[in-house]
Amino acid sequence: MFPNKLKTALVFSLVFAAAHALPAKEFNLQTATVADINEAFDAGALTAERLVELCTARIEAYDQKGPKLNAVIAINPKALEIARALDEERKTYGPRSPIHGIPVLLKDNYDTYDMPTTGASKALVGSMAPDDAFTVKQLRDAGAIIFAKVNLSELARSGVSISSLMGQTLNAFDQSRTPGGSSGGTGAAIAATFGILGTGSDTGQSTRSPSSANNLVGIRPTFGLISRDGIIPISYTQDTAGPITRYVADAAVMMDYLVGFDPMDKSTWEGVDKYPESYTDYLDADSLKDARIGFVPQLLGDGSHSEHAIVTEVTLKAIEDMKAAGATVFPVHIPILDEIANDRFDLSVSGFESKWTMDEYFASLGPDAKYKNLKEYVAAGLTYEPILNRLRQNAEMEDALQDPEYAKRLTNQSRFQDALVATMDEYGLDALLYTHQKRLVVPATKNPDQVERNGFMGSSSGLPAITFPGGFSPVTKDAPKGVPIGIEFLGRPFSEAQLIRLAYGYEQATKHRTTPPKTPSLPGESFSY
Repeated sequence: MFPNKLKTALVFSLVFAAAHALPAKEFNLQTATVADINEAFDAGALTAERLVELCTARIEAYDQKGPKLNAVIAINPKALEIARALDEERKTYGPRSPIHGIPVLLKDNYDTYDMPTTGASKALVGSMAPDDAFTVKQLRDAGAIIFAKVNLSELARSGVSISSLMGQTLNAFDQSRTPGGSSGGTGAAIAATFGILGTGSDTGQSTRSPSSANNLVGIRPTFGLISRDGIIPISYTQDTAGPITRYVADAAVMMDYLVGFDPMDKSTWEGVDKYPESYTDYLDADSLKDARIGFVPQLLGDGSHSEHAIVTEVTLKAIEDMKAAGATVFPVHIPILDEIANDRFDLSVSGFESKWTMDEYFASLGPDAKYKNLKEYVAAGLTYEPILNRLRQNAEMEDALQDPEYAKRLTNQSRFQDALVATMDEYGLDALLYTHQKRLVVPATKNPDQVERNGFMGSSSGLPAITFPGGFSPVTKDAPKGVPIGIEFLGRPFSEAQLIRLAYGYEQATKHRTTPPKTPSLPGESFSY
């Protein structure tokens, strides 16, 4: 058909083009960031519908089978239908946002208009909220798929993620241990890639504890930055909402669609104009160069438990890695922490505010709510016993807000924030640094209780904190990759962007994030395009 010279030229050009073609991109569901997923979407190599199918297959393989993580309460029955509609919208109009078509796992204390919100309590099975939580609506409006609701410590009131509805959720990296809590269902499920993004709530340390225990990133925001409307409450003063993700970049993306003023949560007046156009603008891999970070040795274990040495070694190695990346890291002593350690300075106000906030939540459910107030809920007697006992006490605190001890603790929290900020100012610090938990996350024994956590640094001061992977304990039979150990940065009010920036620099320098050993890839999750 062609003259010989033309035929030779054509063959040469085809060979040259093949040799110099752009290398195929590799996609792996377990390691893909939101940005990676969007690249696959844009290339036509992946759809939201297929992504939901892949995540569903992982739940079917690993939640009640295999390692039996026991994390998922319910999958949205319309998830595939929603995904198909979002795929069509993408084809016609383009994506609404970077989280268009991304499956989100909700801790089941976030209200949804189309699925029950149980708080993982048998007493709230079938309880329907009249509308979405503010944060859930923002995620939906940005095109996210509200994919599933996951287990938690019942009503978010402990640190081990056990409930009357689901029982004990297990750690994704070591099924002999708890996943932290109270957002442990989100932690285990995100680590195992049952979804791509997750939500937590944090009254004491409940977003950060599961992040530390499952090799994830969790953010507790400054009081007032993110609305708590439509989230089953504990404390007006201490409750916060935030992301739980596999990577810092994903947490930054998610933050963009969580923040904002909400007239239903008056605390958000505090956050008006206190957030950037996009937190993703602060993803700087060189952020540790010239950073000044104050390490808090008072928050290490005292050596009385064998696991103290394990966590301390990982923490000190993290400090050396930060220094190698260009940061100046040095110890600081904060006197008020000595008072707290010696029980001379009480901080928590959640017990005083519990009845007030729960009564308001039940009222928000409308005339068809199963219970009108906390007393009625407690009287049902269906809650996990250790938590029910605490709730009984809360329900009887009729005049708690007039108690002088409550006022004293509010004052103590203000003093605590002032002391932490003063330390940062005195030493010219970008952030304070400490390990999230002095020991490894506790074993999943009968009626476990989480111990020696440092999350009070954020929850009792109102300051923002980010927890991120810091390393692992030594390998054991139960933990073939070791047990994850999280490191935490704490910053000044509304410094979330700076904390994201620092954590991203550390993450990129160390690459501690890995996949759980007992939830390997399934067919179809990895491909080239």
